[in-house]
Amino acid sequence: MRRFVLISVPYLWLLLLFLIPFIIVLKISLSDTALSIPPYAPALDWAEGIGAFLGQLDFENFVWLTEDDLYWKAYLSSLWIALVSTAFTLLFGYPIAYGMARAPEEWRPTLMMLVILPFWTSFLIRVYAWMGILSNEGFLNQLLLWLGIVDTPLTILNTNTAVYIGIVYTYLPFMILPIYAALDRLDGSLIEAAEDLGCSRLLAFWLVTIPLSRNGIVAGCFLVFIPALGEFVIPSLLGGSGTLMIGKVLWEEFFSNRDWPVASAVAVVLLLILVIPIVLFQRNQQKQAEAEQ
Repeated sequence: MRRFVLISVPYLWLLLLFLIPFIIVLKISLSDTALSIPPYAPALDWAEGIGAFLGQLDFENFVWLTEDDLYWKAYLSSLWIALVSTAFTLLFGYPIAYGMARAPEEWRPTLMMLVILPFWTSFLIRVYAWMGILSNEGFLNQLLLWLGIVDTPLTILNTNTAVYIGIVYTYLPFMILPIYAALDRLDGSLIEAAEDLGCSRLLAFWLVTIPLSRNGIVAGCFLVFIPALGEFVIPSLLGGSGTLMIGKVLWEEFFSNRDWPVASAVAVVLLLILVIPIVLFQRNQQKQAEAEQ
């Protein structure tokens, strides 16, 4: 009984916070738009029964997503921005994690605290701070002008560049922490053995350190890519009208156009896209747990 209760807790959590909301969204996506509150007409009528519902069931809203190029362009743009942001986050995060793992033992808690410290401040406040930094009269342009690097202020805010900066800054700790955990467990004698066998430090790093930290790299990439794909706040505040991400489209459909059925169809497709990296991440975690055993 104790075992059953213990196992049932996460399944109950998924049922209440994932499966039931997903079923509600899926039901709305199969409904028709209506001028009412809420602004949709459910296709499911319990009085007519499941058979009548299945008979009149159509996927008009999902077909509409394929006919309007706005939606598939938003999906592709979101995938590209998430992939590029993940690559930049890995590029900056790995050296930081490596430096933390090679730092003296007494300094590691302090370095860990510095990585986690931004989470003590509201996410929204941090994004607004970047608006002030990246604006034409912001700190970054003032510094570049003072150093003589540029003659006129750079236009960074309201561009995709600002979106990349915001995503990389926001999700950098999610890349650093799993890589640091993998590097912290790395046996230093393996690198010494590689160097004794004729490898240079760079070659030993490439042949020993990188492969042994692969699980941390994979985990960090998934932890950054999955939330970045559906990001809404950062592209809305830092991006401009040319920044097309599915999170912004979803917001516009729900709150500006009040087209809940189409917005729900967009959300269902986005969730199905996210299921793929989530499943791959879970398989990677399972393989890592089996390897440690």
